[in-house]
Order: sequence, then C-alpha cells, then structure tokens
Amino acid sequence: MTVQRDKRGESRDLEINPIFSREPVRVPRYALPDQGMEPDTAYQVVHDELMLDGNARQNLATFVSTWAEPQARRLMAECAEKNMIDKDEYPQTAELENRCVHMLARLWHAEDPRHATGCSTTGSSEAAMLGGLALKRRWQHKRRAEGRPADRPNLVMGINVQICWEKFADYFEVEPRYVPMEGDRYHLTPDKAVELCDENTIGVVAVLGSTFDGSYEPVSGIAAALDDLESRTGLDIPVHVDGASGGMIAPFLDPDLTWDFRLPRVASINTSGHKYGLVMPGVGWALWRDRDALPDDLVFHVNYLGGDMPTFALNFSRPGAQVVAQYYNFLRLGFDGYRRVQRTCRDVATRLAAEIAGLGPFELITDGGELPVFAFRMRDGIDTFSVFDVSAALRERGWLMPAYTFPEHRTDLAALRVVVRNGFSHDLADLLLEDLRRALPRLREQHGPHRDADDAGGFAHGAETKNPRRPGRH
Repeated sequence: MTVQRDKRGESRDLEINPIFSREPVRVPRYALPDQGMEPDTAYQVVHDELMLDGNARQNLATFVSTWAEPQARRLMAECAEKNMIDKDEYPQTAELENRCVHMLARLWHAEDPRHATGCSTTGSSEAAMLGGLALKRRWQHKRRAEGRPADRPNLVMGINVQICWEKFADYFEVEPRYVPMEGDRYHLTPDKAVELCDENTIGVVAVLGSTFDGSYEPVSGIAAALDDLESRTGLDIPVHVDGASGGMIAPFLDPDLTWDFRLPRVASINTSGHKYGLVMPGVGWALWRDRDALPDDLVFHVNYLGGDMPTFALNFSRPGAQVVAQYYNFLRLGFDGYRRVQRTCRDVATRLAAEIAGLGPFELITDGGELPVFAFRMRDGIDTFSVFDVSAALRERGWLMPAYTFPEHRTDLAALRVVVRNGFSHDLADLLLEDLRRALPRLREQHGPHRDADDAGGFAHGAETKNPRRPGRH
C-alpha cells in the first residue's frame, strides 16, 4: 500500500477544517482513529476525497453502465441488505433471478427456455470462468470414460480475449492456446481456431464483441469449421460464446446474425448485466444450452439455514440488488425498449466515428457498426503527436479515452477506443468532438510526440495487461 508522506518522510494524516467544535482536527489515513466522529463529518471526509475521481459519465474506456433511472436506483437501495445466496430467506429475489434466466434463454434461442440452466454472477468475468469450468469438467468426464488421460486440457481463443480468460487458464490449470493478431486480422477466425485444436481441447471461446475494437468474431463460421473438423477427425469440440457485451446487443440490433443456441455446437454463453444489460455494476449471467452441458458434479447442494440450495458460483454472499435491477430493466424496457436504447448507442458510435475520421489525423480501425464501440489510430505521416498525447489532452477536459498498443505481432499498432453506452448522447458526443477539435491545433504544433505507451493510463478495460508473465500471450 502506498502511504503519502510529508517532506520528512513521515505519513501525513488528514487535516479537517474545524467548522464545528465537535469535529476532530486530524484523522489518520491508514489506521483506525482512536475515537469515532459525527456521521456528517465522516461523510464529508470521504466525499471530498472522491471528488478527485473521474466523472463516470465521461468515461469512454469502461463498458460498465454509468447511468440508471431513479426507480432502478431506488430498488437497488431497497435490496442492498438482501444476500443473494439466501434463497430460502429471500425467495422472491431468487424467483426474479430465475425469471431473468428464462428471459435470456428465450432471447438466445434455447430449445427449452422454461427449463433453462443458468445463474446470475457478479459479472461477466465470473460467468466466463463458470463456462470454462463446465467445458473442462465435461472434457474430463469424457476422457476418463474412454480410459484416456485427462491431465492436459487446453482452450483455444484469440489473443484479444478479455483478461478473465487468462485468469481462468492460470487459476484452473488449462493451457491457453492464443491465436495471435496478424496484419489486419484482429480477432479469432475459423481457420486459425481449428489449427490449434486437438484431442485435449476442451472448447473454443468465441467473443461477440472484442474489447480491442468492438468487432464480432464469426461464431457461426467457427462452429461450421469445428463441424468440419469433427467430420474429418471425430473431435467434438464445443464453443463457449463470450457475449459480455454483444450478448445484449446482437439480439436487438442484429437478429439475423446466428451466434447463439441456434448453433448446436454452442454449449454456453455469458453476458454482463452491468454492461449493455444496462444495470449498475455487479451482475453477470451464465447460461448453458441444456442440463447435459453443465455437469451435475459442479453444482453444490447446500443445506443452508434449513433449505436445500443448489448453487454453482465462484462467489457466495453478494447483494441481490443488481439482480432486482436487471429484472426491473427487463420489465421497464421490454424488447422494443432495449432495441431503441442499443440502436441509439450504435447511432451515436457510428456518427462519432465518422466525424473523428473526418478530422484528418485519424484513421478508423472499426466504425461502431457492431458493438457501439470503435477504435482509431493515427494516419501515416502524422508524426508530431501520438494517440497517447490525444488521450492526455482529452483528459484535461475530463474525458477518459484509453490509448493502448495491440498485443504481440501487432504491438506496432497504437489506438484510441471509444465505448458508447446508454447515457452518452449525441449532445455529449458533440461536446467530445468540440474538445478534440480544440486540442488538435496545439498537438499539431508539437515538434514530436510527448507521450508513448509507457505514459498511458492503466484504464484500457480489457485491451491489455500490465504484467505479462507467459511468453506468447502478449
């Protein structure tokens, strides 16, 4: 932990203006105070420090929802003390979770939505790990039943996957097989996925919405390539779709895109309720196409406070507020409401991308036509400033726009990315454009770039890791 120190190297306490005589004048930063204080004083101390945080609405890096209706916030406050795991004590909250699973199962074309297998999680990262665990366990059962070794599982995915998949491979001892970026190919393709598969492959992860550039990976093409592989070799390799963002975009804006349980090879899907599910942070969802896709020996039946509670999760206690807010949004918006919200986000993204491309110094990598997310880079010949200079200049006005380099084999490519979420309106996009136009003359007058990747802020949200440990990953 970093401790702030004064000129003498000693840790410095918080100093409070003594407006009221009952207030303490000094409050320790890194130790419990000897005595308590008035609640308003404690509130003011914390509130004042939090003023230094960035403005969440101007955060163009995060995929996580930063706006919610007052009624959703009110419901969350009313449910903050409810523990989601206590299904016996809070049966109606558990029922709302079950309804959300059924709604998502219908949205993703499960064969029998009424008996869908799924659960809520703390976010898409936990949901992805649950999907990976089910893939590993199914593979182990099959191998052992065949009398074959089951100690060298591997998982095939593009190097553009979110960091949670690297964590899954590390934590649960699965060899990650990453397809690198090459040329203008920035995500997984069917031919490259199949090249890395063998008898130890537990599955292929297809990402519906890359964090690097917002593009969809070709899930149906990957499934077809694996169908062909099975016909040639007998290898039956399932697909997990990481729909952290796209799972709540494609059903509403791209209904003809086949990526979900309509593909028999898709065994499981995860999404993030707190991204384009439009809930404040703290909820994700994992669904399996049927009961066979989720081995029963992964499900715990806990005798908890007098009730039998089946559970499959990495976490135990967590608030039920976000699940309730998810159900509220499903009721409040319905299919058409989600479609209109996501359509507005995509319209803002594509218009903003086109406007930025028209400024001159920038070239689009993607245009926001899939996820409402786009990435852009400097045009050839622009040598007085970098994407990192642009990010720093916009931060002066409160905009948090990440600049980062792409992974191994394309580390030469540095880009900026914009995530358009509910609440980022056309008007806010115009304000961003105005600030970008205002910064460009000053940037053009530089003799050369002032910043590079080493100066970039650590807020690219999935588009990099700062401490790579294994060769071949970055």
